[in-house]
Amino acid sequence: MRLLTGLLALMLVPVAAFPQAPAPAPRPTQLTFDLGFVNASGNSNVTSFNVGEKFSWRLERITLGQTGKVLYGKTDGSTTAESYDAGVRGDYPLGKTIGVFVIGTFQRDPFAGIAERWGGGPGVAVGLVQAPHDTLSVEGALTAQRERNISNVRASYGATRTAASFKHLFATATAFTQTLEWIANLETSDDQRVNSETALTAPLSKQIALKVSYVIRFDNLPEPGFVKTDRLLTTGAQIAF
Repeated sequence: MRLLTGLLALMLVPVAAFPQAPAPAPRPTQLTFDLGFVNASGNSNVTSFNVGEKFSWRLERITLGQTGKVLYGKTDGSTTAESYDAGVRGDYPLGKTIGVFVIGTFQRDPFAGIAERWGGGPGVAVGLVQAPHDTLSVEGALTAQRERNISNVRASYGATRTAASFKHLFATATAFTQTLEWIANLETSDDQRVNSETALTAPLSKQIALKVSYVIRFDNLPEPGFVKTDRLLTTGAQIAF
C-alpha cells in the first residue's frame, strides 16, 4: 500500500518537478511496452512479472493494431498466477466521429479454468467526446466465440460485445484511462463477462512513464470450481518507441 501511495503521489506532482514537452503529433507507427517485475527471497520466495505491448500502424485511412499481455507469478517454487492475452484490430473511419472495425482476441488463463478462448467479429465505434483533454468512445460488435476449458470441454457460440473507453489528460501530461467491456452470450443469457481496466500513467520523459493499473474480470458463469471475479493490480514502467 505504501508503494502504491508513493507511485500515485509521484504521478500527480506539478509539472515543474518533471518538465514535459508538448504532446507529439500522432505517428504512423507507435509501439509501447509495459514492464513490471518483483523478486523477493528469504523467509518467502516470490517472483512475479507482467509484460504488455501495444503496436499500431496507420496506413492512409486504415489503422491496424496489435496488443499482448503476459502475467506470471511463482511463490515458493509453485506457479500461483499465469495468464496470456492477445488481440488484433483494424479500424476504418466513416466520418469524424464514427467508424467500423474488425477485432480478434485470444485469452489463456488456467487459474480461471480457461485453456484457450478465441473471439472476433465486426463492429461500429462512435466518438462521443473529442476534446483536447477528454475523449470518450463507445462501440458495439457481433462476435463468434470459441473456447476450451482446462478439462478439455469445448464450446462455440455467438456473442455481443459492448465497450466504452474514456481518457483524461492532466496539465502535467499524466493520463487517466478507463475501459469497460461487456460480452454477452447470445445462446445462454447467464453467460456474461465484464472486463474493466483503470489506469494512471505519468511520463518521466518522452519515452518512459510510470504506470499503475487495476484490472477487474467478472465472469457470471465461471468454469466449475472457480470464482466469478479476478482482480489484478500492477505497477511498473511504460516505454514508448
